[in-house]
Amino acid sequence: MSKKGKFALGVALGAIGGAIAGILTAPKSGKETRADIKKKAGEVKADADKKVAEAKKMVEKTAKEVDAKAKDLQKRTKAAAKAAKEEFTK
Repeated sequence: MSKKGKFALGVALGAIGGAIAGILTAPKSGKETRADIKKKAGEVKADADKKVAEAKKMVEKTAKEVDAKAKDLQKRTKAAAKAAKEEFTK
């Protein structure tokens, strides 16, 4: 995992931990606290789903770019080999 990835993971875990600590230490009833936890869990899940979708799009885009470059390189290599073969046979 890259340094940026580790840092982002640390920030996310710290934010989650801080939110949980804040909720649990707030002077509320158990029912209100559970509702807050449920709400925050939903927000975190939605945010995580969004990040996963963004990462998936990025991976798909990169895969398409790599595939296109590989096909182009294959085409150019075949053309160069054909030209070299034709020159050699002359």
